[in-house]
Amino acid sequence: MSLQIPDYPFQAYIFDCDGTLVDSMPLHYIAWVEALKQHDAPYEFTEEEFYAHAGMKEQDVVKLLNAKHGANVDPVSVDELKMEIFARRIPEVQAVRPVAEFARSLEGRFPMAVASGSEESTVRGCLTATGLIDLFPIIITPKKVKHGKPAPDMFLLAAEQMGIAPSECLVLEDGNSGIRAAEAAGMQWVFVPPTLR
Repeated sequence: MSLQIPDYPFQAYIFDCDGTLVDSMPLHYIAWVEALKQHDAPYEFTEEEFYAHAGMKEQDVVKLLNAKHGANVDPVSVDELKMEIFARRIPEVQAVRPVAEFARSLEGRFPMAVASGSEESTVRGCLTATGLIDLFPIIITPKKVKHGKPAPDMFLLAAEQMGIAPSECLVLEDGNSGIRAAEAAGMQWVFVPPTLR
């Protein structure tokens, strides 16, 4: 299956990382389940819920799960442990080939940025492991903005740092919260389906 890019003269491109540039989602899910288990979470975090919350900050996901299940699992320590578990497995991460090839085809021709709900160390680790790090001088993560996805803040900051109007940027995303963020930023988007991985 190929990547379908709209026929419009975009001036810049913004890529999500996990599930879009790199096929890291299965490893993130394993890390999530293990971190919640080690914190004695009284609920199961299903794969369906995991994909539904793709792109959201980890601590926000724990808060949502706590609210849904009437629990009080510590979002900060789950987030930290989940990151540790995932970091150990970063060398296993592979690129999503059609998306990576598209990004490489843009190198030197258009400004590009990554806007990811993950921590910067995780994003840099995944991009380094897949040989994509040099394509992206601009990496936007939740710590750099007031609100993460589905708010438009990360995409607007990426556009600002690239010096391109939001309406001239194309976003590539695999998560619902990222698509909502792109729409809120006034940007066109392309959905990267799981079948591309």
